[in-house]
Amino acid sequence: MYFPKLEDIKTAAANLKNVAAVTPLMENFNASKEHNAKILLKREDLQQVRSYKIRGAFNKINSLSSEQLSRGVVCASAGNHAQGVAYSCKKKKVNGVIFMPTPTPQQKIDQVNMFGDHFVEIQLVGDTFDDAQTAAKAYCTQNNRTFIPPFDDEKVIEGQATIALEILEQTEEPIDYLFLPVGGGGLAAGVSSVFKELSPNTLIVGVEPEGAASMSTSITAGINTRIENINKFVDGAAVQRVGDLNFEICKANLDEMVTVPEGKICDTILKLYNKDAIVVEPAGALTLAVLDQFQDKIEGKNVVCLVSGSNNDIVRMEEIKERALLYTGLKHYFIVSFPQRSGALKEFVTDVLGPDDDITFFEFSKKHNREKAPAVIGLVLKSKEDLEPLKQRMAAKGILGEYLNDKPELLNLVL
Repeated sequence: MYFPKLEDIKTAAANLKNVAAVTPLMENFNASKEHNAKILLKREDLQQVRSYKIRGAFNKINSLSSEQLSRGVVCASAGNHAQGVAYSCKKKKVNGVIFMPTPTPQQKIDQVNMFGDHFVEIQLVGDTFDDAQTAAKAYCTQNNRTFIPPFDDEKVIEGQATIALEILEQTEEPIDYLFLPVGGGGLAAGVSSVFKELSPNTLIVGVEPEGAASMSTSITAGINTRIENINKFVDGAAVQRVGDLNFEICKANLDEMVTVPEGKICDTILKLYNKDAIVVEPAGALTLAVLDQFQDKIEGKNVVCLVSGSNNDIVRMEEIKERALLYTGLKHYFIVSFPQRSGALKEFVTDVLGPDDDITFFEFSKKHNREKAPAVIGLVLKSKEDLEPLKQRMAAKGILGEYLNDKPELLNLVL
């Protein structure tokens, strides 16, 4: 069974010199105060490609023979791995073909083109990552090229593991807790292996999004397990099946695997932006979002949270804000039965809404020859405790129809 060797990881670190940045290990004072602990962030979001993926991608490509390099490389990705491969191709002056799903946002396509310059070619194939990966592997076979996997590969794991060497060099104090994001598991496998050897007393926690708990499911089952239906919102950490190499390493090394609700991740993204001016992608917020679950354990401790990346498309911010407000109990949707007469809406605003309640969504459908007609209303409250009094005032007016927050299928249908 494969476990990364320290000497190979040190070799990877040497290979990455002047390619990957030695990212800072910085205390986050807001998080430290909130959790009464010393919270240090390993800022992989500050890499040139804005994620740690450059480490594994370059180390893998650098390990290829001159003959393999001359034939070129191929990868499949809709995000950070594609950018890491593109940047590596330009550094090594190697031709790369990058397969991306057709719906990939133009911003991500532009980033890959920018990092790879004329050394890379992008092919948009299929509707999903799986479609793109199938096409990429077929292309490799047909053209005798080397496939650069995103996480399930020895050289990729060793490249990601170099983060651990940096963390241990950057702090003289013992690290009590290390929180690692988990998608396919390459990062967690590599970093945890170094810590188990060089800092064995550190407790290592892997963190996944609740809607894509592939590693947690696999460790519980004792066998690498594919999850058919996952929530892909945390796209940098949402995989149906983790890597086979990574599963075995993480099963042995991680002291705990936990999950975080997607809404909590969104709330954390907004807090980091508003309080610290730090922009992270959903996967990059995982390790900070989980700290509430460990409040009693980490108090007074030295804690490291690995921030994996910051490739967050600005068009997603409205959805992130929406998910955060729903999670924190501040945004609520209702179907309300309005009397079809003048002044009804004014009465709703003055007699039903609280002074700090804000209407953010309103859709009314007038029905002929009826006394009442339905409206879908979205409200943001100042406090989640304001919800029950609001419902009571609606009921007293005889207008409360359906409360939609606890009916996600219906909510998705009407919005």
